[in-house]
Amino acid sequence: MLIIRPVLLPKAIVKSLLVLFVILGITAENTLTGQTLYFPPTGSQEWDTLSPSDLGYCDEKIDSLFKYLEDNDSKGFLLLKDGKMVLEKYFGTFTKDSLWYWASAGKTLTAALVGIAQQENYLDINDTSSTYLGKGWTSLSPQKEALITIKDQLSMTSGLDDASGNPDCTFDTCLNYLSDAGSRWAYHNAPYTLLDSVIFYATNSTINNYLFAKIRNPIGMNGAYVKLGFNNVYFSNMRSMARFGILLLSQGIWNGNAIFTDSTYFTQMVNSSQNLNLSYGYLTWLNGKNSFMVPQSQIVFPGTMNPDAPADMFAAMGKNGQLLNVVPSLGLIWVRMGNPPSSGGGLIGPVFNNEIWKRINALPCALGIKTLTLDPDILIYPNPSKGKLRIQATNQASVEVSIIDSFGRIIQKENLNGPVAELSIAGKVSNGLYILKIEGKGMIHTEKLVIDKQ
Repeated sequence: MLIIRPVLLPKAIVKSLLVLFVILGITAENTLTGQTLYFPPTGSQEWDTLSPSDLGYCDEKIDSLFKYLEDNDSKGFLLLKDGKMVLEKYFGTFTKDSLWYWASAGKTLTAALVGIAQQENYLDINDTSSTYLGKGWTSLSPQKEALITIKDQLSMTSGLDDASGNPDCTFDTCLNYLSDAGSRWAYHNAPYTLLDSVIFYATNSTINNYLFAKIRNPIGMNGAYVKLGFNNVYFSNMRSMARFGILLLSQGIWNGNAIFTDSTYFTQMVNSSQNLNLSYGYLTWLNGKNSFMVPQSQIVFPGTMNPDAPADMFAAMGKNGQLLNVVPSLGLIWVRMGNPPSSGGGLIGPVFNNEIWKRINALPCALGIKTLTLDPDILIYPNPSKGKLRIQATNQASVEVSIIDSFGRIIQKENLNGPVAELSIAGKVSNGLYILKIEGKGMIHTEKLVIDKQ
């Protein structure tokens, strides 16, 4: 999709081009899934649904997912396919109209606002933060403070000391030097929170006023940022978070209305923003990278952040399990809100997110595996696979091998000959959890296959 940045052309011409794109239907489809993306109407409770059975989901597995969520003190859970509601479940007295906090999941919402401010020429993310916050907003020397840019605030690379005193404190006396901006990744709330002030001084609009005008009202969200101590915390109902997820899935186009026109910024937001923590974009968590870091740690962990999630998944994650996951390749969005997970201590952030993915992957009735016969003479290795798979079928002259995703779709199918054959996994098969189905004379063999091409 061709997007024109306003900085290159007069706004009137840009608007005309965007209208033309809408007329031609360019924005009407989720190009990655090939499905028309549904946008729930604004100012209405109406929301089209898709039956779980249309995705091959089994009732007992849905019940198992809901039980896990309830046991872990969830308030609610939503799952959408191409914008349509597939699962919507609330627990206890919580309802679709109840308000809850996003915690740090609201960071991604703030990142979107910064991008809109840039596309409207109010700021440039490569500007020094001092341009908007004024000199002396930290306790750093003028030379070191001048190294910090808006992009560093978005990427968590300000270099400010996140371990000295209160990490939420935005007073200059709390913002101390630890390293040069851009040289260290650390999850630090205070520099992020000060983006609210950057937006205010750049646009002459409070963060709520700017949000309401640019995102909340145009896409039909509710809620607002509420000042809690040093932090601005967003509160809304769950469907509002899901609406924001649809906006992200559509790459900033809401039912023909271009919320984002700066496609370069949007792409940067959902891709690695620096080379220190590859799994972090602009205030957004990323899956499918070679390594990842987590808050309050300087350890770089090898592998992908959520091994059971699709590689192209990106997420807004907040304290106590406030989660918004978006998967462009599947047209899938899911939202969880609630209290800290209460079982299996320590299930927070990426770990809890991955545990939910395990149960989402199990939702399909999985090809009726219970009725299939297993052949003990079938040997598959290595599993997990990095791109090649050896299949030993001692009693078979040839077999048909299928790789099937969690939605029951055949991603790759090949016929292999000989008792031992090698399967090269196609490039279109991304990292994740699959079902491997092997059919031969008088037998059908299935087992789980993990693909990790790192």
